[in-house]
Amino acid sequence: MPELGNIHPVLARLYAARKVTTPTQLEYGLKHLLPYQDLTGIDAAIELLVTALQQQQRVLVVGDFDVDGATSTTLALEALRMFGLEQVDYLVPNRFKYGYGLTPEIVAVAAESQPDLIITVDNGISSLAGVTAANERGIQVLITDHHLAGASLPVAAAIVNPNQPGDRFGSKALPGVGVIFYVMLALRARLRELDWFAAKEEPNLASLLDLVALGTVADVVPFDYNNRILVAQGMARVRAGHCRPGIRALLEVAGRDSTRLVTTDFGFCVAPRINAAGRLEDMSVGIECLLSQDMGRARQLASQLDRLNRERRGIEDEMKQQALALIDSMQLEDESLPVGLCLYDDQWHEGVVGIVASRLKDRLHRPVIAFARTSSGEIKGSARSVKGVHIRDALDAVAAHHPELISRFGGHAMAAGLSLPEANFNAFASAFDEEVRRHLDDDQLHGVLLSDGMLTAEEMDLELAEQIRAGGPWGQGFEEPLFHGEFEILERRIVGEHHLKLSLRPPHARRVLDAIAFHATDADWPAGTTRLEAAYQLDVNEFRGQRSVQLILQHVRPL
Repeated sequence: MPELGNIHPVLARLYAARKVTTPTQLEYGLKHLLPYQDLTGIDAAIELLVTALQQQQRVLVVGDFDVDGATSTTLALEALRMFGLEQVDYLVPNRFKYGYGLTPEIVAVAAESQPDLIITVDNGISSLAGVTAANERGIQVLITDHHLAGASLPVAAAIVNPNQPGDRFGSKALPGVGVIFYVMLALRARLRELDWFAAKEEPNLASLLDLVALGTVADVVPFDYNNRILVAQGMARVRAGHCRPGIRALLEVAGRDSTRLVTTDFGFCVAPRINAAGRLEDMSVGIECLLSQDMGRARQLASQLDRLNRERRGIEDEMKQQALALIDSMQLEDESLPVGLCLYDDQWHEGVVGIVASRLKDRLHRPVIAFARTSSGEIKGSARSVKGVHIRDALDAVAAHHPELISRFGGHAMAAGLSLPEANFNAFASAFDEEVRRHLDDDQLHGVLLSDGMLTAEEMDLELAEQIRAGGPWGQGFEEPLFHGEFEILERRIVGEHHLKLSLRPPHARRVLDAIAFHATDADWPAGTTRLEAAYQLDVNEFRGQRSVQLILQHVRPL
């Protein structure tokens, strides 16, 4: 790694703004990972797994229906099979029938396969009743999770979760797939001590890092140093061609070049296609795609996921328009919207409310919970928050003051889920708004865009664009650089039906820059607009073997 003074001065400034001051903070070798020994419960977890291997027990992995859950499930199965476990399978609750986590109902389904051990991945820390139900059936439970724990912990045989009380692991930002990866690292170390690999080849767990990188990016956890190591290593393997067929097929169907992979390819191209399975049908389609060892089969499943994602987008667009109409009607009745906004329509799709909540949160700059009716007769909400409101803690506070309102809830700082009787919606909406107002005031309800400053026309060159692209991985808490400036519009046109392609010239400069604004048009711009102000990312466009600078416009304001 070169000295920070030897890299492009703009990139050095960007790193300094992200509290990177020494080259060692950019060294992403696996030797720099935090030690698994600091995870509370890791020894008990390993003893359970060693026994399962030695006795060839039946093991069932119970996952979650998002990308973190899918990658966690896939990783657990592949690692245990690498170690020699012969009877290991998975079960992902259908969100429409069973809801989230290890519920007693899911335990009853799991018991049909007579497992000796259930391993939860990306869930379980709030599954008190489910673990009790498993214990009553004589099934041991190993919980691996990263969500925040409630007031009580399940009575499981072992719990590994960096966010459980008293845990001293150095990162609280591990996603579920990171937690199960650490468990498998610890298991391999213990098996080495037992000479387990004397007669068989020791598995290379680095082959699972593409899954870890995908799940970490998709779950939008903070990119602290430890997570950046995991993501950097996984993405390097994908770029080098050491990638499982399922991820390669999903990149293909999204039209992305795996050799030039960046985190946004995972976050905006691969992750939504896997998530579509859990939102509309069954996440097993996504898991089977990730598990596939055959490229032909992987491509078939990737195409199926692509079709589901297009269907999901159609449903989302319709629901978003309905939500905006609801908001308009609320503003007609009252000039100001609730600070903590709750929306419900009994025709909304249960699997898509989370995306709608996220879109509205970005638009309205306040926490939003979107609710849909479930088959059980309750309504289920998906919550998304903004800086300043820890959404799970907000729900916890509402539950403490109004214990009759919420049936169950769980989550973390920026996203959460909850269920409640339909009759309680109005009372809950009022209580939630009241709680959020304790944390946000009117001044905080306006979107604030933080920029890394302005670039001169000379700095908008291919060298800097290449260094920024290679300077990541960028993600939550280690944001991809965003610049701002004013430009003259020389040409504009719509491409791909809903992307705005522009030719721009910086002030007092001769050079012309290509720019694109995804999912945008200029239909609402005043006639004759010739200048704009933009927040943009400096990127590299490759077309027919030629590489050039391209501005990715994230926010645009006509002047």
